[in-house]
Amino acid sequence: MNSTSSMQIAATALTAQRLRMDVISSNIAHAETTRTPNGGPYRRNRVVFSEAPQASQFQRAVGRSGLDLPRMATSGPSTEASIAGVIVSGIVEDPSPPRLAYDPSHPDADDRGYVAYPNIDITTEMADMLSATRAYEANVTVVNASKGMALKALDIGRG
Repeated sequence: MNSTSSMQIAATALTAQRLRMDVISSNIAHAETTRTPNGGPYRRNRVVFSEAPQASQFQRAVGRSGLDLPRMATSGPSTEASIAGVIVSGIVEDPSPPRLAYDPSHPDADDRGYVAYPNIDITTEMADMLSATRAYEANVTVVNASKGMALKALDIGRG
């Protein structure tokens, strides 16, 4: 793994954490939305991450050469794929039930006077936002450290 690999990995994490912050922001914005186009209250969304495989140098070379080698020829301990970062697998709705509040004067109240509010807890969303922000900051630090090491290596090469 070289310094550009670490920057690429951190860049995938920056993109994923940014999307996570966007989804959390949307959840907070819709905390009181009782009516959606699908009917019912807004549903809390969560981002699902998974690892992004990276082809080994051998696999990339084979791909560039245009050769179509059998699967066995490109697998094994020396050509095993390594982790290249993180990808967003999807955005899923939280299946927990909506929060019910008694408010018979609300236009979305049911026949018993209860209004279904989104299944969003602002405290949980803020904790998730803090976690996403810290992860984003950590990956910015990785990018800056990698960039600093690359610049130092260039300085050594000039000397």
